[in-house]
Amino acid sequence: MTHSDPAALRRALADRLEEDGVLKTPAWRKAVESVPRELFLPSFFNDALGPDGITQYTPVTRAADEGERLALIYRNETWVTQLDCHRTAETADTADEPVTGFPTSSSTMPSTVVGMLESLDVEDGMSVLEIGTGTGYSTGLLCHRLGEDNVTSVEVDPAVSQRADAALEEAGYSTWTVIGDGLLGHPRRAPYDRTIATCALRRIPYAWVRQTRPGGVILATVGPSAWSYGTGLAKLTVRDDGTAEGRIIGRTSFMPARAEAAVPLSGDLTARAAYANTERRASVSPDILNNWMPAFLAQLVAPGAQLVRAVSDSQETVYLFDTSREAFAALTADGDEWKVRQGGPVAIWDAVESALAAWRDAGEPDITSVRLEVTPRAHTYRIGDQPSLRWSHPHPPLST
Repeated sequence: MTHSDPAALRRALADRLEEDGVLKTPAWRKAVESVPRELFLPSFFNDALGPDGITQYTPVTRAADEGERLALIYRNETWVTQLDCHRTAETADTADEPVTGFPTSSSTMPSTVVGMLESLDVEDGMSVLEIGTGTGYSTGLLCHRLGEDNVTSVEVDPAVSQRADAALEEAGYSTWTVIGDGLLGHPRRAPYDRTIATCALRRIPYAWVRQTRPGGVILATVGPSAWSYGTGLAKLTVRDDGTAEGRIIGRTSFMPARAEAAVPLSGDLTARAAYANTERRASVSPDILNNWMPAFLAQLVAPGAQLVRAVSDSQETVYLFDTSREAFAALTADGDEWKVRQGGPVAIWDAVESALAAWRDAGEPDITSVRLEVTPRAHTYRIGDQPSLRWSHPHPPLST
């Protein structure tokens, strides 16, 4: 095999995914071997930490060595394809030179994409609604498996959608690609047998439940809008009564849905935390939020809160900001302990500590112990039958 032979690289990728236990069925293996990922990644960014600790993104375009570019494309890696909602590798300020920015679109690593598709439990003839077309690679895999007429894909970014549509056409798939808010689904072609999202969400929109047939499956990453971890892959089955129920089947990570993406906080963080209602010793170190399940729980009790770490005069401060409610928690090291200041209408750190205490009392169950229910009124998470490990989030109104 040479790095300039895409077919051989696709077979090698399929071999790796099969050896890792991700690729399990012949139909999906055939899709991986057939769909050319390089068509969906004409350009992308290769990222690395710079000397100042800030991630830098080096453009990789078709002008690069073809063998090296293909070798990167067929790695089991996620490649950023857009920064700051508009910059691509082809339109970066300086060609071939590293740039900085906030990732807003990507081609997710094949093991995650294929693992989700395997978990979708599709059968021949089923119709699928995909939320988040992205590069179009996962859409292409779905089209190969089910036929292009059975796949509807919604993308909020017109430029991203147009690039994906062109790549799909080049790959031979004239599918239904729609520009719009994926949180609304696409009722025109409903109902669907399966709904899958390639973005992270705070909760499953009830619109998706209404657009999925009874007995159908919804598969989506739930968790943060501002964190890159502490998220879970939720698999729900739609019931005859118009509700959906299921559980989290494992860890996964995706970029947030554009409508829920938080703007990175800038400016004077101390000004945001200037007026505290309370100050006390924290019973739990904020370092616990470096772990996946505690981070997931923190987001259940403070949905939408942003986690920010700052260092000033050699002292670290860990902030949780809930900008929608103008609430904050600021934790600073005090010797071997931590001090927490809290302000606003809700005590964020009190709620986090309470959830973590209940979780520990329950034996620190894994994220796969979390069950979900979606009704017309709310999206509810629970662990076991304990009231202290139950969180209900009302559905917010959707923009149209």
